[in-house]
Amino acid sequence: MWLNKFKIAIVNQDTDAMDKLLKEMPKFSDVSEMQEAKYLLKEATSLMERLKDKTKSSMKQIKQNINFLKSTQANTKSTLDIRS
Repeated sequence: MWLNKFKIAIVNQDTDAMDKLLKEMPKFSDVSEMQEAKYLLKEATSLMERLKDKTKSSMKQIKQNINFLKSTQANTKSTLDIRS
């Protein structure tokens, strides 16, 4: 049951469900279930790395967009500038 729920969480890329399932991971009695859990955990780790890289890329793009928008704004004089 747990393995099926974890598989579904991985396929749906549902990180919240994966976190919840990891916190309540059962103790497996069968070696084949342990091996399957091991492979699923490797896949979950790989998925998290891909999502982390995607988030990093998105944040970098947002930062570039903000810098571009700041560079296109007209410089306004301060109303306290007494030199003018």
